[in-house]
Amino acid sequence: MQKLVSYFALSIVFIWFMFGGVTHFTSPDFFVAIMPPYLPWHLEIVYVSGGLEILLAGLLVPPRTRQLAGNLLILLTVLVTPANIHMWMNPDLFPDVGPLFLSLRLVLQVILLIVIWWSTRAVRWRS
Repeated sequence: MQKLVSYFALSIVFIWFMFGGVTHFTSPDFFVAIMPPYLPWHLEIVYVSGGLEILLAGLLVPPRTRQLAGNLLILLTVLVTPANIHMWMNPDLFPDVGPLFLSLRLVLQVILLIVIWWSTRAVRWRS
């Protein structure tokens, strides 16, 4: 049962980052708009982070690279946190997004970090 739950959690992480990474390329304007103004090279960062999300999602598939991918996805998730905080602190800049959603997004980010960590630990995948 634990392996089934682990595979489910890992699938969620894979889908989250694969879909998210692809949308960096299909809807870059959204990601550029949520970046804090103090960061340079908005479009470049959007493309690099999207590419990393796709690459690291792919590295979740082979068991031997899963934990490394998880560690790097945790780092990447922490590195993009300023965009979520920027949105939360400046809700007037995002009138189409409700303040409750902006707050829940930060909570979801913490939950995502926990799920990434839990689902990519090597001990889960030993038989």
